[in-house]
Amino acid sequence: MKNYLVVLLFLATIVSSAQTTRKYSNEFMNIGVDAAALGMSNAVVSHTNDVNSGYWNPAGLIHLEDKQLALMHSSYFANIANYNYIAFGMPIDKKSAVGISLIRFGVDDILDTTQLIDDQGNINYDRISTFSTADYGLTFSYARDLPLDGLTFGVNAKVIRRIIGDFASSWGFGLDAGIQFENKNDWKFGIMARDITTTYNAWSINEDKFEQISGAVDGQNQELPETTEITIPKLEIGMSKRWIFNYDYSLLAAANLNVRFEQNNDIISTSFASINPAVGFEFGYTDLVFLRGGLGNFQNELQIDNSENITFQPNFGVGFKYKGVQIDYAFTDIGDQSAALYSNVFSLKVDFSIFR
Repeated sequence: MKNYLVVLLFLATIVSSAQTTRKYSNEFMNIGVDAAALGMSNAVVSHTNDVNSGYWNPAGLIHLEDKQLALMHSSYFANIANYNYIAFGMPIDKKSAVGISLIRFGVDDILDTTQLIDDQGNINYDRISTFSTADYGLTFSYARDLPLDGLTFGVNAKVIRRIIGDFASSWGFGLDAGIQFENKNDWKFGIMARDITTTYNAWSINEDKFEQISGAVDGQNQELPETTEITIPKLEIGMSKRWIFNYDYSLLAAANLNVRFEQNNDIISTSFASINPAVGFEFGYTDLVFLRGGLGNFQNELQIDNSENITFQPNFGVGFKYKGVQIDYAFTDIGDQSAALYSNVFSLKVDFSIFR
């Protein structure tokens, strides 16, 4: 017998590689970054304008006036998985900017009990070891002004590294592209195209380790799976506007349409594409204190009686900014409002202008 937790974890990963094109490949890159954005249900593609734009829409990096650093940490699945993010951005000149960011989503210290029982059926707890499974996403971003007033564009080059202990690992590469436009009435519009080249992952499987678990479940996992996978493109379309009241109060309202080119449980879904809306707001006082909220992840959820209910994910957040330091908090998860496990997300952003 083998340890089923380890087997299932490994099988789930290699099964995700068993087809060349996957609907949900590299999903850790879609969770999101920055507690301020997560508090608004990720409806930020049109107005993102800081170091975190490297993730949301690289065109927004053009608004950087100085170097910026961002950090974020959150835990998911009752603290089983840790999600960390660091980013740096800076202007090159008045018309261009660059950024770099790193995401890690991982589960550490998983018990490997595949060798707990030997061929004679003897149990030896000294044969238990631990391993980690981790996904890394390294992104290089570039943004530039276009000749048309108010129009900017940006591109991302991504390197994906996924590791499952000594069992398997992969390298992946892909590109994103985004644009932003602001008209004379201060309305902002944005488009972000993710994985426009269909991000490609190539897996390397340790055949010796595979042999150790290949017989764990009869009739399953008997042959090595395909070792390549392709992430299909996704499109995010957004608009937003900020209003100022009595000089001290501001209200930012934003909306996104998130498009996947496949059929799923999104509120609007066809054989060609599925659309999932998201809306968010940010109320600010003297550009010092912020209150945020949003709704997203609208799904047609199948019930036990085969009826369908529309579910959604609410998000909330607060923020505090003083001079060049901003601290944000979001109360969110990666499910919907029916899920019991919510996550506390904290992020920090530092503008290097405070050191001038």
